[in-house]
Amino acid sequence: MKDFKKLINSTEYDFLRSHERLGKNIILLGLGGSYAYGTNNENSDIDFRGITLNMPSDLIGLTEFQQYEDLKTDTVIYSFNKIVRLLLECNPNTCEILGLDEDQYLIKTELGQELLDNKKLFLSRRAAKSFGGYAGAQLRRLQNAIARDSMPQTEKEIHILNSVKNALEDFQRRYDSFDQGSIHLYIDTAKNPEFDTEIFVDASYKHLPLRDYENMWSVMHNVVKDYDKIGKRNRKKDDNHLNKHAMHLIRLFMMAIDILEKGEINTSRKNDLDLLKKIRSGSFQRDDKTFNSEFYDILADYEGRLEKAIKVSVLPDNPDMDKVEAFVEYINKKVIEGDY
Repeated sequence: MKDFKKLINSTEYDFLRSHERLGKNIILLGLGGSYAYGTNNENSDIDFRGITLNMPSDLIGLTEFQQYEDLKTDTVIYSFNKIVRLLLECNPNTCEILGLDEDQYLIKTELGQELLDNKKLFLSRRAAKSFGGYAGAQLRRLQNAIARDSMPQTEKEIHILNSVKNALEDFQRRYDSFDQGSIHLYIDTAKNPEFDTEIFVDASYKHLPLRDYENMWSVMHNVVKDYDKIGKRNRKKDDNHLNKHAMHLIRLFMMAIDILEKGEINTSRKNDLDLLKKIRSGSFQRDDKTFNSEFYDILADYEGRLEKAIKVSVLPDNPDMDKVEAFVEYINKKVIEGDY
């Protein structure tokens, strides 16, 4: 068992104590990724995820702060106001922070505990769409990885186009609307002499925030880049990624069902580890790298359970914004008054 508290007190994590945005302002810090789910193995990276209070100047002045990232240690710490916005959408990556086991929290202040005590304020039927969207993206990664080695180039372009379109749907879902223009993707006769057909884009933007454009471009770029790795991949490493995608696909369904049926965020999947680790170990993968019928039966079962959970869920369609506003004002007032 790793001593994570000792680890965060090492010099490698000095930024947790020295950075002006962190230090005493961190209200929650916990495990992320496979160590949070319990699916870790000997090759798993260590991730930490946390929440830090906004500074008074963010709330009543001119400064802005969204999140702090330390790439060397794979640590991400969200500002309180940003994570509230993400939690309202039941964003899976941030919901996880509120669903850890007690011993998986490495920093937890009184305000951090109050946030945990009020986490149900953020739970709604939006979880079906957000977790479903992430699960859909995970399934597409799985399908892409299986298909991309053997597809003829013309079929591959169609597959890439569908992946990019689906990725953009996820983008638009996260960013509410796209009022500043339009983007049209389609396949036509290739200009690249090595291709028969290729994807083209017609785009028109006006007054589009640069960061939104960057995000859109990044989504499209990353999908296409995956296909450019053909013939350059480490086969064993790629198989591990394939099984990891399959495992996370099922895990997302598990978490969504818990939220919708029980109103609970259960990040640690200790009761499901036998199945999840079996998937990750490659037990459902055939020699041709595709998955056997048993895996797809499991996937179909979880898809059915999610549909049922959506119908019977007692969660509201949307969070009670009056209660959320009151809680956010309560926390931020303490920041302004220095009462934390």
